Amino acid sequence: MWSLAAADPIDKIPAPHIEYAQLAPTLIVVGAAIVGILVEAFVPRRSRYYVQVFLAFAALASAFAAVVALAGAGYGSGKAHVAAMGAIAVDGPALFLQGTILLASVVAVFTFAERRLDPKAHGNRVDSFAAQAASVPGSDSEKAAVRAGFTTTEVFPLALFAVAGMLIFPAANDLLTLFVALEVFSLPLYLLCAVARRQRLMSQEAAVKYFLLGAFSSAFLLFGIALVYGYAGSVSYAAIADVVDGTVTQIDPALAATMGNDALLLIGGALILTGLLFKVGAVPFHMWTPDVYQGAPTPVTGFMAAATKVAAFGALLRLLYVVLPGLRWDWRPVMWGVAIVTMLAGAVIAVTQTDVKRLLAYSSIAHAGFILAGVIATSEKGVSSVLFYLAAYSFVTIGAFAVVTLVRDAGGEATHLSKWAGLGRRSPLTAAVFAVFLLAFAGIPLTSGFSGKFAVFSAAAEGGAGVLVVVGVISSAIAAFFYIRVIVLMFFSEPKADGPTVAVPSPLTMTTIAVGVAVTVALGVFPQYFLDLAGQASVFVR
Repeated sequence: MWSLAAADPIDKIPAPHIEYAQLAPTLIVVGAAIVGILVEAFVPRRSRYYVQVFLAFAALASAFAAVVALAGAGYGSGKAHVAAMGAIAVDGPALFLQGTILLASVVAVFTFAERRLDPKAHGNRVDSFAAQAASVPGSDSEKAAVRAGFTTTEVFPLALFAVAGMLIFPAANDLLTLFVALEVFSLPLYLLCAVARRQRLMSQEAAVKYFLLGAFSSAFLLFGIALVYGYAGSVSYAAIADVVDGTVTQIDPALAATMGNDALLLIGGALILTGLLFKVGAVPFHMWTPDVYQGAPTPVTGFMAAATKVAAFGALLRLLYVVLPGLRWDWRPVMWGVAIVTMLAGAVIAVTQTDVKRLLAYSSIAHAGFILAGVIATSEKGVSSVLFYLAAYSFVTIGAFAVVTLVRDAGGEATHLSKWAGLGRRSPLTAAVFAVFLLAFAGIPLTSGFSGKFAVFSAAAEGGAGVLVVVGVISSAIAAFFYIRVIVLMFFSEPKADGPTVAVPSPLTMTTIAVGVAVTVALGVFPQYFLDLAGQASVFVR
């Protein structure tokens, strides 16, 4: 009987068809991250830092070159399609966002590699990360690791794994790929938040908060995926969109009883949006943001604040514009409410902050509300304005946090606002650069912040969301108060005798800050080329 059964012809499992060349940016970063793990295992400890820095920079630069090559070959426009058996979209928004993430990650890695801000410990240069992350803070093993000059070079492959997940997240074309990408970039970030060299307990507390709340958001997302699968009988974006539009032609018999049940769609869609809005940092899913931004190592905070927001908004755009355009009248009112509350809460609560990192955290929440105004426009101009805003915001954010790492006292970074009094007289250049970033956050003309806000607000107004524009302008005015307050504190207050000093950074951090200033000014003075570039990349493949 077994021999007869074996002789019967059966259908073979088809081999998957993967377009490796079109997935090259992600594959390069993943490959480099794996090589980075091997470096930790086989390269002598004294050489790991230099190897890891070179490997991370080379991988990110090569991946960006691959993105540019794909865009130049037309995959952002005429050749846009769905690759990897329907799992990954290769189109204009995906390539634009991937390029932004990679460029932001390059300058963020420079701040990871900075080793000149703190005084030497036992004759060894130190960075922002714990000498031995596995040691209990203050324990003998940690002190021994510091004396031996250990460095936590694992942060570089961890950052590369996070970048790989972020590259997939806005390009995911089915819900399971979306969830896998979310976990791939979230888990390394949880670890990176816990490895600050100073204030170890605060850093570990921030990581635990981020992990617990991130686990809840992932659970919401996964439960929403299950409900949407029950509704549509598929996790593919295109198949779900067909069921939502009522154009589906084939019904899975096993799911016939639930397919087309609007309750499953509405609840599942709401849960998926909850998971994405958590990563965006929108109210009321913002609770983790100020504590994590304050407790994490500042280079990690800058990297996370910029790149995560770019990836999360890219995924949110694709979900709303590709999967749920047929539910526009259902999700738009909800997103209106979220955007209004996010803009107002972020701006108002920021006024009360006395810590620079917490102030920038609430600033990022307010900016999430501004970007949501562009999302709600539901037009190609809305997509292009969001893409432009994300590119502008990411470099301003990384540059601002890089400046924060320079202002130091005996306890490390001096992040309390009172310690920044008179900084403009003590170090005019540092204060002037930080003022440029603050003016960009405030949306002052001739900065990238003004161009970005003008783009999203004009798109929202054309999309019928004029009320959002009014609320956004009011929120911007409130936010401008605390940005200007910091500038006044720096330039018009007397410096304290025991005030902090400004460390002289290496060329790595100097490059990060210089790139941030250059992009801020360039996108503010000459925004049209970059707006046109974002406009050309604003069409999703379906």
